Amino acid sequence: MSTSTEQHSRPSAAIFATTQWSMVVAVRDGGSAEAFTALEGLCRSYWRPVYAYIRRDGFSREDAQDLTQEFFRRLIEKEWIDRLEHRRGKFRSFLLTFLKHFLSDERDRVRAKKRGGGQHFISLDELKAGESDAFEPRESLTADQVFERRWAQTLMERAVARLRQEYVEAGQSELFDQLRELHPGERGERHYAQIGQRLGMSEGAIKSAMHRLRLRHRDVLRHEIGRTVSTRGEVDDEIRHLIQALS
Repeated sequence: MSTSTEQHSRPSAAIFATTQWSMVVAVRDGGSAEAFTALEGLCRSYWRPVYAYIRRDGFSREDAQDLTQEFFRRLIEKEWIDRLEHRRGKFRSFLLTFLKHFLSDERDRVRAKKRGGGQHFISLDELKAGESDAFEPRESLTADQVFERRWAQTLMERAVARLRQEYVEAGQSELFDQLRELHPGERGERHYAQIGQRLGMSEGAIKSAMHRLRLRHRDVLRHEIGRTVSTRGEVDDEIRHLIQALS
């Protein structure tokens, strides 16, 4: 196993110096182009919870897509950031609060064709590629619960994507893909041995690799969560919230 996939650490103080909050504040205060680009990337990463909330709030797919674009357009173009006081806490809560205000205002407006000004900061092509049903909210959940679940799923997806990239860069993408196939009910000796045979590794080596993968996944997830809060102490609270949202 390459050392690049073995270096584990708890979120460091440096993480909290470049959180989503710092990006927002940097843009609000007339920050650099890099800060603006970072915030735009943030919006691209977290549009799914916003879209899911809007759909569950009663809007059609087409309107929800337009409203998602408009929500992030206003955030990026500083219409709300300029009114934002330097605050701390969870970026998740910040987005949800502003989203509720946005939809409340939007219900009082005439739906203009020019909504979003033709500018699209987020690619919603995935919704047109046969995957849209995966982002549709369940009727049994409230809009808030839908947002929280999609937020949790997004963080999990980001952590897995980052983890896989580490294995790819270490030349171990096949090992990662094989280990990812091991579901909770499939961790017996036979499955470890089968993977080892495919990759030319011993059963013991596969077990060790699986252990390192789980540890690294935990640390990567903590890092991703660390970027959505202000302090180290909030990470564990968010992990508990994430588990609850997915349960």
